[in-house]
Amino acid sequence: FASKPNAMKNIAAGLAAAGVSSIGFLGASNALTFDEFQGLSYTDVKGSGMANTCPILNSGTTDVKGSLKAGTYKFDKFCIEPTSFQVKEDVGKGKKEFIDVKLMTRLTYTLDAMSGSMKVGSGGAIEFKEEDGIDYAPTTVQLPGGARVPFLFTVKELDAKGDVSSFSGDFAVPSYRGSTFLDPKGRGAATGYDTAVAIPAGGAGDEDALGKENNKSIKPLAGKAQLSIAKYDAATGEVAGVFQSIQPSDTDLGAKVPKDIKIQGLWYAQLQQ
Repeated sequence: FASKPNAMKNIAAGLAAAGVSSIGFLGASNALTFDEFQGLSYTDVKGSGMANTCPILNSGTTDVKGSLKAGTYKFDKFCIEPTSFQVKEDVGKGKKEFIDVKLMTRLTYTLDAMSGSMKVGSGGAIEFKEEDGIDYAPTTVQLPGGARVPFLFTVKELDAKGDVSSFSGDFAVPSYRGSTFLDPKGRGAATGYDTAVAIPAGGAGDEDALGKENNKSIKPLAGKAQLSIAKYDAATGEVAGVFQSIQPSDTDLGAKVPKDIKIQGLWYAQLQQ
């Protein structure tokens, strides 16, 4: 992931040069501004897919560094909308690359209503921390061969630093399954059988080959995200940009080796001092 900053800066520069029309193009065709969203009723949104989109920004400036004043801000109504998913797979000769996959989850994977804090330095330096909100969404993608890869899309507790062109950091990836989830043999992390039924404890049930299946783990893993601000409206406090994150997939409670998932897309938030 460390090799990606230049690519992300190019994406951000392209959006900044083209204006918000590019942000709208990358999002859903029915993308709306925040004010337009507020004017919709439940029946307007129901079944339309709009609940899975983030607001777009039609006003403001692309000169974010010059217009965003130094200070401490509340980062509110933070929304992240993925536009592409890729999985790192072996493509032959021991080489691994991120490949395109098919999204299997319906329109329920956008993260929304998140909040946090952001400090802006006089030179444009940024320190950002995500603190609360709907910051995870169970998602599944399908590889070209048909295998499905579930993962918990998240930016939980993201702690990012950098500047307006690019700020990045680590975040926690909670277990896809909870501690009380039971596998088909009735084993769980906090409840259920210690070993598979009919396999005696202390015998075959504790062999290395079955150890990970018996000893369930809900230990959080770590991911890394990088965000860039493409546009800022000082009058409303609205800010929008692009993001890229790489995170592990589901481990089946520690029984499987996770795959790397790359997610790219758009984000929106409101800054309040």
